[in-house]
Amino acid sequence: MSSKGPDHDQADLMRRIHRDLIDSYDEELELEIEDREFSDLDLSGRPTFTQQERDDRHMYFQELFRLQGELVKLQDWVQHTGHKVVILFEGRDAAGKGGVIKRITQRLNPRVCRVAALPAPNDRERTQWYFQRYVSHLPAAGEIVLFDRSWYNRAGVERVMGFCSDDEYEEFFRTVPEFEKMLVRSGIQLIKYWFSITDDEQHLRFLGRIHDPLKQWKLSPMDLESRRRWEDYTKAKEVMIERTHIPEAPWWIVQAVDKKRARLNCMDHLLKQIPYHEVERPPVVLPERVRHEDYFRQPVPDNMIVPDAY
Repeated sequence: MSSKGPDHDQADLMRRIHRDLIDSYDEELELEIEDREFSDLDLSGRPTFTQQERDDRHMYFQELFRLQGELVKLQDWVQHTGHKVVILFEGRDAAGKGGVIKRITQRLNPRVCRVAALPAPNDRERTQWYFQRYVSHLPAAGEIVLFDRSWYNRAGVERVMGFCSDDEYEEFFRTVPEFEKMLVRSGIQLIKYWFSITDDEQHLRFLGRIHDPLKQWKLSPMDLESRRRWEDYTKAKEVMIERTHIPEAPWWIVQAVDKKRARLNCMDHLLKQIPYHEVERPPVVLPERVRHEDYFRQPVPDNMIVPDAY
């Protein structure tokens, strides 16, 4: 039992929340970083990072850029060969699925690699074959589709929250292995990831969202209810993996308590699942701009120009 007292524990919790907020802002800042250098962040006069933390952050960004470079090569190979890839990202709320999807797609062409994040089905879709609304998002030749949650909603949130009947639930498990085998036979490579976090880590991340005005919108009533039903989700996840872990499309578990390690590990693993190689391209030569003596650029009216606020 700790001898430091509840005040110290509360202070330590708030420090962890603050550090997590800094990391979350890093996540957004890194989307804008185009050079290969990264210095300390010192927000609101807070202490800077230790040397070990700086070294770890430098290693993270170094590996992130390297892996993203490989993903660009993978994209070129997929487009060149006409390969078709579907990647499913599943996990509890706040497990880090969105973060890794951002890092995978950050440097890629959205016409080649796109994200499918479907909302709850509407009244019409509820009367369709369950998989029908997902089929329209499957890739054509030379495309990669990342599902931010997928048809496994039925085995997770729908089961736990009572949004489907027992018959619909059992029919899902009868159908999904055959459905996925059909996708694979059609030439689609299907990769399934489950992002795993602990009870304590989800609790911390939810607290972080509560304390972060830029991320409070991420906390829906459904998220809060899922927190209460942690054990129900655990049981549902265990059943789901047991009944849908098939040779044609196995599940891969990403240990996601450390968000940055989880991203790097997932990206590294993904690259190893696809037999890509660098596609040789002819050198790019920028043509000379053609100039005409009678060309005159029309002036832009002052009232159309955005003011220089900065």
